[in-house]
Amino acid sequence: MSAALENKLRDGVLQLGLALDDGQIGLLMAFLDLLQKWNKVYNLTSVRDPQEMLTHHLLDSLAAVVPLQRYLAGKALVEPKLLDVGSGGGLPAVVFAICLPQLDVSCVDTVGKKIAFIQQVAANLRLRNLRGIQSRVENLAQQYDVVSCRAFAALQDFTAWSQQTLKASGIWLAMKAKRPDDELALLPAGVQVLQIEPLVVPGLDAERCIVWMQKTPAAA
Repeated sequence: MSAALENKLRDGVLQLGLALDDGQIGLLMAFLDLLQKWNKVYNLTSVRDPQEMLTHHLLDSLAAVVPLQRYLAGKALVEPKLLDVGSGGGLPAVVFAICLPQLDVSCVDTVGKKIAFIQQVAANLRLRNLRGIQSRVENLAQQYDVVSCRAFAALQDFTAWSQQTLKASGIWLAMKAKRPDDELALLPAGVQVLQIEPLVVPGLDAERCIVWMQKTPAAA
C-alpha cells in the first residue's frame, strides 16, 4: 500500500509542477504515516482512509506550495517566517516546512494534543524549521511575513484574530474550498483582497482556492 501511495504522491507532485527530491518525498510519506498512527488515538482528522488522507490532506496542501514559493521568491525575504493558524494535524504547515526548508514555520492551535503532534513530527522528521505553539492566536505578539490557514474560520474572523501577528508588509494566505463570496463581502476596510487564486488538486474533483490578503496601508 505504501508503494502505491508513494507513486500517487510522486504523480501528484509532478502534476503540480513541484521540484521535490527523494528526501522530501520520504519526509512527506513519513508525515502521512505519523498522521495515520496518531489519528487513531488523538482524532486529528475525520479522514481515516490513507488514500483519502493523501488526496484530501497531503496533495491539497501541496497545491498551495508553488503559489507560496512564487510569493516568497518575489519578495526575496531573508529568513521568512510563516504562522499557520489552527494547524490541527499540521496541514498545511508541515507540508510547507518540508517543501520550503528556507521557511521558518510556526503552528498555533489551542488544543494541546495537536501541538504535541506537531512537536513529535518536528522531532521525528528532524524539521528544525517547524515548531508548535499552544495558544490562542489573539494572544501572540510575534509578527510574521505570512499568516496562513486552511479551512480554519471565516475570513473576517481569521484576519481579525491574527491581524497583530501579520507584519505591515506581510500577507494572509487563506486556503478555501470554493470562492467564499459571502465572507469576502464581510471583510472590514482594513483588509484588502489581492487575489483569489484557483487551485487544482491532483485526484480531487473539488473547487479549491487561495485568498491572498494584506492590510490596507491605513490599517498597517
